[in-house]
Amino acid sequence: MTVHPFKLRWLLLGALLSSIGMSFIWPLTSVYLHNRLGISLTTVGVVLLLNSLASVAGSFIAGLAYDKANPYGLLLSGVGLALVTLVVLTVNHGWPVFAELLVVLGVTSGWNLTLVNAIGTGIRGYDGRYVFNMLYFAQNLGVVAGTAIVGYVYHISVSLLFGIAAALFAFFMIVVAIAYRPISRPRGSRSHRPAATVASSETDVSDTVESPAPAPREPLPHINHIVLIAFFGALLIIWTMYQQWVSNLSVYMTDLGIPLSRYSLLWTLNAGLIVAVQAVLNALSRSGKHLINQVFFGITMVALSFVVLIFAKTYPWFVLAMTVLTLGEATAFPAIPALVNDLTPRALKGRYQGMVNAWASAGRALGPLFGGAVIDATGYTTLFVIATTAVALVLLALATLWLLVHHRLTIFTY
Repeated sequence: MTVHPFKLRWLLLGALLSSIGMSFIWPLTSVYLHNRLGISLTTVGVVLLLNSLASVAGSFIAGLAYDKANPYGLLLSGVGLALVTLVVLTVNHGWPVFAELLVVLGVTSGWNLTLVNAIGTGIRGYDGRYVFNMLYFAQNLGVVAGTAIVGYVYHISVSLLFGIAAALFAFFMIVVAIAYRPISRPRGSRSHRPAATVASSETDVSDTVESPAPAPREPLPHINHIVLIAFFGALLIIWTMYQQWVSNLSVYMTDLGIPLSRYSLLWTLNAGLIVAVQAVLNALSRSGKHLINQVFFGITMVALSFVVLIFAKTYPWFVLAMTVLTLGEATAFPAIPALVNDLTPRALKGRYQGMVNAWASAGRALGPLFGGAVIDATGYTTLFVIATTAVALVLLALATLWLLVHHRLTIFTY
């Protein structure tokens, strides 16, 4: 199979535009529904849950479709549907239309993110973790840009907000239509090369320029499947706990007398640290270090961030906790899809990248409900203890499994 001249920069631009556009939507959802439309918080929670479940479905279906259909057409359809939905929202964002279209945007969000990640698995000339680090960086840069603007535009006009988001997706559509043509493939044109089995925890993908003549379709080894299931379960638990930062920590901090603006400042710190960490990781991605170590370090930091929260009563403690959390998410979150990429044959990469996004989205859906239930029953400290314990147990389980089976894993290089 001859490698097509598709450039990483176009993939990163697409991820950036999509992230900015969606960041115009999710931060205002609760405030807009409750304060502007008068919808109860319980109903708002149901809407957010449906949005997350729609994202799970979009991720899963897109992953399956990527392995069997033309990714160019799939991405065009996903971006196009998001664009049409945002145009409709611009002119009609009342109840219940807003909630219904938010579910559609959930589907397109999971769909497009999965396709972007799956396309990233096929880019040649870069180490796999470098591609996913850069995608993670672009997506977070988009979140920073979007959330920095959304508050100001929201107070001017909700229609203008949706209009800007639609314009961003229109730009994304143009970029895909023109620059993404090289990813197009005829039906049945996929080809594969034999995988290499390694007896170590090394999971780097060598830079390649061209893959050889077609080879038989490669199955997913049973031991790889077990490890992948373990990582998907880990994503569900980690994201469920991570969502406490997004959904419940603001209330906790304001109850302690800390202004909401200080909570927002924590996410500015988060974005700045992600930029710095990604610069370091991009340098390390060429050093030959084991990718699994990056995953374990990141999960450890996420667990420690909740340890800090147990004792946090003043703002500096929350700054410390956010710093630790960011070190964890910036290392583990982009490394996991890169690891999944290494453990899956080419014919199944789309499906399993979809599973990465689906299980993460499921955790994001369950997080607010789980945290709210624990807080109502016991309190915030108990929630932080449970989160620490859960993430630590995930780390222990993954480390034990990896120690037992890493020498039997098949690493797929192309």
